[in-house]
Amino acid sequence: MKWYIKAMKQYADFSGRSRRKEYWMFNLFNAIIIISIVGVIALLGIEDYAVMIPVGLYMLAIVIPSLALTVRRLHDQGKSGWYMFVRCIPFIGGIWFLVLMCTDGENNANQYGLNPKKPVDNEINDIGISEV
Repeated sequence: MKWYIKAMKQYADFSGRSRRKEYWMFNLFNAIIIISIVGVIALLGIEDYAVMIPVGLYMLAIVIPSLALTVRRLHDQGKSGWYMFVRCIPFIGGIWFLVLMCTDGENNANQYGLNPKKPVDNEINDIGISEV
């Protein structure tokens, strides 16, 4: 839940980096919410296209946060947010994008910011450690 809230708080922040865990927990929570909405509507006995209205409204509400999180996830790997359009390549685009989202980010700071896993350790590495 904290990852979902964190992503929603940064709903329009297309800069910086995000961890794999944040990306996948956000998507898992969205799937649970959508399944819950459909389940509640099914329990109410509504069987026409009215099911799509609440689901569509929810999906519309999470478009910008989802895009921002995806861009930050790509930044974690040192890639531009434009790599999001890899999904548009027929056949291999979706697979390649899935691999990109599952790949660990760069260990050290990159042009998009510090490593979100260990921001303090990265700062120390950037400053330098003197050997005795």
